[in-house]
Amino acid sequence: MKVDTMRRIDRLAGVPLCAVATVVVWVASRFRRAPGRVKRVLMIELSEMGTTILAAPAMKKAREELHAELYFAIFRKNVGSLELLGTFPPANVFTIRDTSIATLLVDTMKFLLWTRENAIDTVIDLELFSRFTALLTGFSGAARRVGYYRFHNEGLYRGEMLTHRVSYNPHIHIAQNLIALVNALIVPSPQVPYSKTPVNDADLKVSLPAPGAAARETMIARIRAAARLDPEAHRVVLINPNASELLPHRRWTPVRYAELIKRILKQHKDALVLITGAPNERAEAEALARECGPRCVSLAGHTALAELPALYSLAKVMVTNDSGPSHFAAASGLKTIVLFGPETPKLYQPLGPSRAIYAGIACSPCVSASNHRKTACTDNVCMQAISVDQVFAAVTEELSH
Repeated sequence: MKVDTMRRIDRLAGVPLCAVATVVVWVASRFRRAPGRVKRVLMIELSEMGTTILAAPAMKKAREELHAELYFAIFRKNVGSLELLGTFPPANVFTIRDTSIATLLVDTMKFLLWTRENAIDTVIDLELFSRFTALLTGFSGAARRVGYYRFHNEGLYRGEMLTHRVSYNPHIHIAQNLIALVNALIVPSPQVPYSKTPVNDADLKVSLPAPGAAARETMIARIRAAARLDPEAHRVVLINPNASELLPHRRWTPVRYAELIKRILKQHKDALVLITGAPNERAEAEALARECGPRCVSLAGHTALAELPALYSLAKVMVTNDSGPSHFAAASGLKTIVLFGPETPKLYQPLGPSRAIYAGIACSPCVSASNHRKTACTDNVCMQAISVDQVFAAVTEELSH
């Protein structure tokens, strides 16, 4: 389903359903015994692959502090991001299809059975004020239900089904906010609001498993075949020019990317530029590669998500807009230059060796949890304000190290 369709369903159907669910969950809680210790914890983060990576520190803290078995629920199209982390066995992951309303409903019913079959006693809703995940959490059968609560914020109603109501803080990094959800389960006594426990920067670490030698050799062979050049004899620069449908305003123009690539190739004679992207971005990526010359090759649609760590291990630097690959790359240890506009790096800068380029104009950031990441903007000046000179200087500096 399209993102706007999902937003409309979440608003029009979600509000009344959450109101009804509140009553049902309250009545059911009257007949539930007091919960014992935490044994099986389900984390729900459906919609953004980058946020799944940023949730890794929260996963680590839950595993170390709660001493419980962890489970995860995610949209099927995004499960590859979870697999990159390598922290959940397949049996502990539930995927939900969002291809149509029918598949969404079918998988929701399956989810409610799955949580009971696995005796889930605790749910942590990692989403920012999604009514759909609030319903999944409320009807999960879990005695403990942790998530972000609106308190005095208007327009973010999603029922009264949480047992641990956490205050979302838009002034700290999202990874810290996610850890705050776990902290709500650790504190010895109730808090209003949760969580009053400081989150240290030292806790904000994430790293993807290193690729094996076979994976690297396979990627080297693929690049040689595509570029007819040896990536090990060149300094590889990765360009990820597109963003997802979720927020098209994050895109920098193809014209700017073309100018940047041409300048990189002219200035650095040993540079090899590889363009990455999803299968639906292949045509645009290939057109960009053709425009920029023989040392620029498109791999868009030719590299599976699981193969990205091997690709990143061969590169010196990556340029991308604010999107999932920025988090994959930084978590792999690759120096990553991220172009921010509608969103702020204060909240979403990748964890790892990353550098944010951000114009910081008066209307930016224009998307947030309070507007469900929907902007009225028709002209992304915040991205256009980022010059090729700025990005080229950052790339040159990284290549000089």
